[in-house]
Amino acid sequence: MARPYNACMQDHEQRVSEAAENTYVVRPPRQALATFGTTIVRYYLVSEPLFREVDPRGDVETVVREGVVRAERPQVVTPSYLMRHEGFGGDARSYFESLIREFGADAPGILYTYKNEGMETTIVSGSTREVTGRIVDRLDREGKPLEAVIRGVDDLWDVSLMKFIYELTARSARSNASELRSHGLLETEGGVPRDARVRIEGLLEQARHGNVDPSEVHREIERWGLFGEYQDRFLGLFKRH
Repeated sequence: MARPYNACMQDHEQRVSEAAENTYVVRPPRQALATFGTTIVRYYLVSEPLFREVDPRGDVETVVREGVVRAERPQVVTPSYLMRHEGFGGDARSYFESLIREFGADAPGILYTYKNEGMETTIVSGSTREVTGRIVDRLDREGKPLEAVIRGVDDLWDVSLMKFIYELTARSARSNASELRSHGLLETEGGVPRDARVRIEGLLEQARHGNVDPSEVHREIERWGLFGEYQDRFLGLFKRH
């Protein structure tokens, strides 16, 4: 007899929670995320292979997932901006509505976006502790400031990676906010942070040189409700010279 859906969901949530609890960032990056540029962090996610549960008598081996997390430049956003953003479901919209009720529609916050790129998986000899130690020692000798080592859970490695990203963001947020504030980019005018206008100006300039698709510029302008203000400059992108 099949188990009820709610029971299966509870089991999954419990496993996700346990995976997060059993994830340790053994060697975090030595630098915070950049405030005004893209940060590329190489990670080594070490875990005990799932097949050890099936055959614990085999050779001691460890799974190493190596990849890159690309953190884009942090963006200053507001709840009203996020409400206009595509790709969020109903639960997310309810959360944004609660932010609007608590802080106001134009309260500035920082949005971080990430991409996990080029991940490769290898199986090496040795226990997770031994393999972790070898990688950490090598990175320390080489003085790698933007490389991290994580000990996580094999079948829920993505949960382990997300915990690492969360901790990296939390460590960086205060310094990023301080730098943005010192440049006046958290200040708002007409409900729009100065950082957003700087970003729109940059996109317009890139589109003018053919480095950004105009549709990307249009989406960003519309998310801020500023098409009327930028309409002439946006349409100017299509004029032939």
